[in-house]
Amino acid sequence: MGLPDAPGDLSSEVDVDAFRHLFPLRFYERHLTESIRPDGRPLGRARDTTIALGAVTSAEGSALAKIGSTTMLAAIKMEVMTPSMDSPDEGCIAIDFHMPPICSPIVRPGRPAEIAPVVSKQLSDTISSSGMINLKELSLVSGKAAWMAYLDIYCLDADGALFDAALLSAVAAFSHLQIPAVSLNDDGKIVVVSEENGGKLEKDAVNKERMKLTLKSIPFSLTCVLHKNYILADPTAEEESIMETVVTVVLDSSSQLVSLYKPGGPVLAYTSAIQDCVALTRQRMKDLQKILDEANSGMEVD
Repeated sequence: MGLPDAPGDLSSEVDVDAFRHLFPLRFYERHLTESIRPDGRPLGRARDTTIALGAVTSAEGSALAKIGSTTMLAAIKMEVMTPSMDSPDEGCIAIDFHMPPICSPIVRPGRPAEIAPVVSKQLSDTISSSGMINLKELSLVSGKAAWMAYLDIYCLDADGALFDAALLSAVAAFSHLQIPAVSLNDDGKIVVVSEENGGKLEKDAVNKERMKLTLKSIPFSLTCVLHKNYILADPTAEEESIMETVVTVVLDSSSQLVSLYKPGGPVLAYTSAIQDCVALTRQRMKDLQKILDEANSGMEVD
């Protein structure tokens, strides 16, 4: 049977899955006119989100965050370093974002994903500019010893809004982080107090027990895609690939704007559209803060 010439009749003559594959934009636009998405969500609703703390037992802090199918595993390892002369009373944070081939069919074995260093840079800039972590809390001995926090985030499933899930996993991992107890040995060097030595301090205690960081102005983000006069919150990978214009808004826990990121795209981000994205992010921030608080409360009960 031949396909009809009238564009409006095409989807009725073709299997829905085939029509979605052949004409993805038209398929979505049919849903957008009814303010609904193919997965049943209203345009402004994010996907179901979960956080599991302590996912990596060998790390000092870790978290598994899921937004829909998008899944991120974040783990933090702490090492003692010599602080820089410019910041003798501060520690450091190093962030790496990894996209192994298992996370998406577009990531090829042996070839690093192009977006990985971009997300790494976004995460570093966001965590730094938000002021979430006071680097002075990572200091051990002024000018001699401080903590270096290595944060590695692994994307296990890349189904859109990668930065949002990566940032959420990073924030959750830092909220779970327990800084090891350390002391000075007879040579005046910093020694981590481990379970192997019975948890005994060798000489002078620098911090007698494991510590948690004081997190302030915690950043939360929401990515939206813009298409014509529509705004879709928390897009899937399919929605991002079809509609192309993406805006990511980051707010801290006081609803202050931390950053706004728009990497090109054919749709202009007018003031009204940005204001709508910020409003959606403000509501999303409240939901994410609640999810994070519940995850931490669950750890305290355990």
